[in-house]
Amino acid sequence: MNYNWHWGVFFNEAIPGQTYLSWLLSGLSLTVSLGLAAWVIALVLGSVVGVLRTAPNRWLLGLAAAYVEVFRNIPLLVQLFIWYFVVPELLPATAGNWIKQLNPIAQQYVAGVVCLGMYTSARIAEQVRSGINSLPRGQRHAGLAIGFTTTQTYRYVLLPVAFRIIVPPLTSEFMTVFKNTAVMSMIGLLELTAQGRQLVDYTSQPYESFTVVTLLYILVNMTALRLMRWVEKRAQVPGMQIGKR
Repeated sequence: MNYNWHWGVFFNEAIPGQTYLSWLLSGLSLTVSLGLAAWVIALVLGSVVGVLRTAPNRWLLGLAAAYVEVFRNIPLLVQLFIWYFVVPELLPATAGNWIKQLNPIAQQYVAGVVCLGMYTSARIAEQVRSGINSLPRGQRHAGLAIGFTTTQTYRYVLLPVAFRIIVPPLTSEFMTVFKNTAVMSMIGLLELTAQGRQLVDYTSQPYESFTVVTLLYILVNMTALRLMRWVEKRAQVPGMQIGKR
């Protein structure tokens, strides 16, 4: 194959004042921002839904189960299109018009964060549910026996232990959030993958472009892995991690 490698292309000027490397770094910062914002939504919402999945109330249990099935079974790309193209049209006229008048980048960013956050929250909900259900029933009964309400039992007895147990599977979800941000390029958001494709269009150097994009994704996910491993080490309950005996 007659291919002319040119690693110095990243330092060439793309537009006045910006190099191609600065494009990739801009995409990297947007990817990290998207991932972290979506993770906050996913962790909070997923925790609430996961708790409701173990609630004694049949109606709450059914609503939580329906939420999980809807967001877990519809492909992420389809959900993204719904949030970006359809939801503004379904909202009341005032809210819909306000969204449409936002800066296009803001529209794309908000749709991407909400979509990815809710998609991931359904997966986290199942992990929270499994963590709570893995605990001995005696812990719930003990909390109620000492006078805690059901809410207090979850807050002070069940969730502190359940979250320590599910840190390893949460690590995988945390890393997956950053990888799933690549889908946001489909609505025009210039995250890392989109910037890599744009660089190829301008330079015709695909191998160099996506080699660096790949390395940047590895950097982000290795950083996330190290952070979650630190959390796991600090929070682990000996003998109670999922998958360990």
